[in-house]
Amino acid sequence: MDKTLSRDGTPIAYRRRGDGPPVVLVGGALGTAADEEPLAALLEPRFTVFTYDRRGRGASGDTGPWAVRREIEDLAAVVARAGERVSVFGMLSGGALALEAQAAGVPALRLAVFEPPYTPGPAGRAYKARCTAELHALLSAGDRAGAVALHLARTGVPEAVIARMRRAPLWADLEAVAPTLAYDDALLGTGEVPTGRFAAVTARTLVVTGGFSTARAHETTLALAAAIPRARHRTLTGQTRELAPQAVAPVLTDFFTRDVIAHLPS
Repeated sequence: MDKTLSRDGTPIAYRRRGDGPPVVLVGGALGTAADEEPLAALLEPRFTVFTYDRRGRGASGDTGPWAVRREIEDLAAVVARAGERVSVFGMLSGGALALEAQAAGVPALRLAVFEPPYTPGPAGRAYKARCTAELHALLSAGDRAGAVALHLARTGVPEAVIARMRRAPLWADLEAVAPTLAYDDALLGTGEVPTGRFAAVTARTLVVTGGFSTARAHETTLALAAAIPRARHRTLTGQTRELAPQAVAPVLTDFFTRDVIAHLPS
């Protein structure tokens, strides 16, 4: 992997593949650049695809103290390496980061996000507050395994599956990045969709949800699409929170190339 430096000097590891208009993929909680490889491989024939290890993960550094603006600066450093007229796709909490970055002025020609996990409304705020408190208690106690298990349970993974995952080799990798769960949690604030900030998003935006996702995911993505000035909403039939790369790759290809074709010189 190559590396670039964020504004505070933190090394951010990234991988570049393909040849074409640049696209940056932003992973969600517990993810690394390696987790984005299946989607990157499908996009590679049409795009120059950048995947990267977010701060505190994989080969990237983790200069403290953490702040949302530092993760925005990390993404800005990768976007700068990608060049002009870059498009960005963010998965789950990576989508929240991509939106925050664009609202803060990080350039993007087009932006697509899949189910940023906000939890709007009074019940959602209370739920988010409980999750935050439990997560910080576990991390403060050094219980990385407990923090990972809590996150997986909160995202709908059955207890029996979590128990099997604990015995698998991948569990050690999840525990290694467990402290970054606090980063993704902080990205989501109180759980409310930050409509005021996202009104500053200037990129044409596609907000995506799965047809079999929860009612909350549908409501939240519709609220996001309404808050972003140049956004539209799309539901992917048959998809859940565990989005299949084969399902989203053609959607992204169509969305990201449409603007590029429209701006080619005559």
